[in-house]
Amino acid sequence: MRLATIKELLASKNLLQEVTIKGWVRTFRSNRFIALNDGSTLGTIQCVVDFENFDEELLKKVNTGAALKITGTLVESQGRGQSVEIQVSALEVLGIADPEEYPIQPKKHSLEFLREKAHLRIRTNTFAAIMRVRSTLSFAIHNYFRENGFNYFHAPIITGSDAEGAGEMFRVTTLDEKNPPLTEDGDVNYKEDFFGKETNLTVSGQLEAEAYAMALGKVYTFGPTFRAENSNTSRHLAEFWMIEPEMAFFDLDANMDLAEDFIKNVISYTLTHCQEDLEFLEKRLIDEEKSKPQAQRSDMPLIEKLKFVADNNFKRVSYTEAIDILKNCKPNKKKQFTYPIEEWGTDLQSEHERYLVEKHFKCPVILFDYPAKIKAFYMRLNEDGKTVRAMDILFPGIGEIVGGSQREERLDVLKEKIKELGIDEKELWWYLDLRKFGTAEHSGFGLGFERLVLFATGMGNIRDVIPFPRTPQNAEF
Repeated sequence: MRLATIKELLASKNLLQEVTIKGWVRTFRSNRFIALNDGSTLGTIQCVVDFENFDEELLKKVNTGAALKITGTLVESQGRGQSVEIQVSALEVLGIADPEEYPIQPKKHSLEFLREKAHLRIRTNTFAAIMRVRSTLSFAIHNYFRENGFNYFHAPIITGSDAEGAGEMFRVTTLDEKNPPLTEDGDVNYKEDFFGKETNLTVSGQLEAEAYAMALGKVYTFGPTFRAENSNTSRHLAEFWMIEPEMAFFDLDANMDLAEDFIKNVISYTLTHCQEDLEFLEKRLIDEEKSKPQAQRSDMPLIEKLKFVADNNFKRVSYTEAIDILKNCKPNKKKQFTYPIEEWGTDLQSEHERYLVEKHFKCPVILFDYPAKIKAFYMRLNEDGKTVRAMDILFPGIGEIVGGSQREERLDVLKEKIKELGIDEKELWWYLDLRKFGTAEHSGFGLGFERLVLFATGMGNIRDVIPFPRTPQNAEF
């Protein structure tokens, strides 16, 4: 007999069929009603046990969290809340869960508590819904790029370059930490390390993706990236996933068009394929926000907000125009910003980005043409010599969700930029080669996947949308 999923059975019209299912006990009431979940859906199926026909010692093992195999007849439910149920004819306990020790009992648990039980929190409705949405978003991303002629490119995780120029990287080494080999100057001699040079975990696959875009036309990466940033905010992780497309012959406008279309597409796909989970997460968010002041509550319910993003054009605004708006806005004039906006050239903070999105324009915003001094070396310099062809997409509740640019394709300009920043040209010899041999305009962007999941699920902390979060002082599990 084929093993059925609970999702299939809850949608089935084929009553009086004999079925076999396996799953985990959510509740067992009155020694008679087992609510079983197998991860295929948010819902549970009620399995009705005639306890007089089953061994009492067997039924004592049917506790929350236990794994069961149940065989029985699918019938119309006599109770409320479900259309079908299973009249149990055979029950096998596959794995016990001692109620004195099992922490995920049928009651409300705080998100902080569940982070300490990250290996078990997926058994709650909230985290099961989040992770099914995450899975669907992942599929939608791959599907979008496949349908739009992109090649999936696997960027190296170990690298000798710092694509962001931030310097906050995890070192990869096999040298003896207590007694490393030293040079004559007393520095660590990385020539004796495994790779013969200093290497780190990657912060981005962009530079390598550029090389492949300049041969395959359109490529994208979707993999783990790492930041050794000692930040314990609700928006930062030390290990996270990035989507980074790179496109040959794309200017900044084409880059912005693609990024907007991409985000709308994957959100629309998720709205279609995760309706049950999104409805659950929306209700959870509404209940959570009841305890907040009105000013801190979302303007729109979760699903309405997702549809709004999917169905409306993003507002495109230059950095210069955005600075004028922020300089003259009430929060800035009343010194309510933590970081006041005083002059052109200021690097925007999350509070500024969210003001533009949530208060001023009230829609997603694409900012472009940023000052060169606050952006990375590889971004194309504009004719004014002060700004670069950069763009960021800002979302409500999140701030920056996408960062991208038209890349600098001119060898002389790129070399001058590298020199100004004190970057060793020898470290980027291969990157400069791309500007020597068949150079052309090209563009790309990066999207932090967890921030997209954060937005799609309505969760408030990025630690809750990745299976096992890696943050400062925390690498458990």
